[in-house]
Amino acid sequence: MARRTKEEARQTREQLIDAAEIVFHRKGVAQTSLNDIAKEAKLTRGAIYWHFKNKQDIFKAMLDRQTLTFEQINPALEASGEEDSLARLQQSILHVIHDIEHNPHRRLVYEIIFQKCEITAQNEPIGSLLKENALIGSERMREAFNTAVQNRKLPQNLDTDSAITHLQVQVTGMVYLWLLMPEKFHLQREASHSIQLFFEQLPTQFLRSAE
Repeated sequence: MARRTKEEARQTREQLIDAAEIVFHRKGVAQTSLNDIAKEAKLTRGAIYWHFKNKQDIFKAMLDRQTLTFEQINPALEASGEEDSLARLQQSILHVIHDIEHNPHRRLVYEIIFQKCEITAQNEPIGSLLKENALIGSERMREAFNTAVQNRKLPQNLDTDSAITHLQVQVTGMVYLWLLMPEKFHLQREASHSIQLFFEQLPTQFLRSAE
């Protein structure tokens, strides 16, 4: 009985996140209320407060659910025998890009992040969550680059911060542009070409100047 109750609670939590995603996408994050989410989920506000403190907490759960999906990529790559940290990072990024283009649910969440997330004074905690999420991505890249430096696959004088910035701009910019104009280009094909060029140029283009 306790196990079933725990599973029911988990399902209710997922149901609320699903509903929040729908309403965030329809109305925008700033204009969405807890009542809107409860109505979409066909649950009460009490059910929301049982699982979440506020709207920002639900938004964070939405981001965390995407991050958990991302975390499942690395074990799959390791199981395939991919040991090179740079190749693993590249394949992880391309996996997510493929998912954005072909998985309607993943695309919906990214449309919320890029198009439906107004950062206002009242909505500032949402902005902080997005910054935190971006920093998590930065640290994943830093770990991959540092490992490659240690393994002598990248030069010791790699400017890691510059490399991270350029890679994030490439990936974020391409996804943002495609979400605005999906009919203009094939996201996965263009992203694969752009990211491959980045990694080919990485050993020579992002180096610290000798002092």
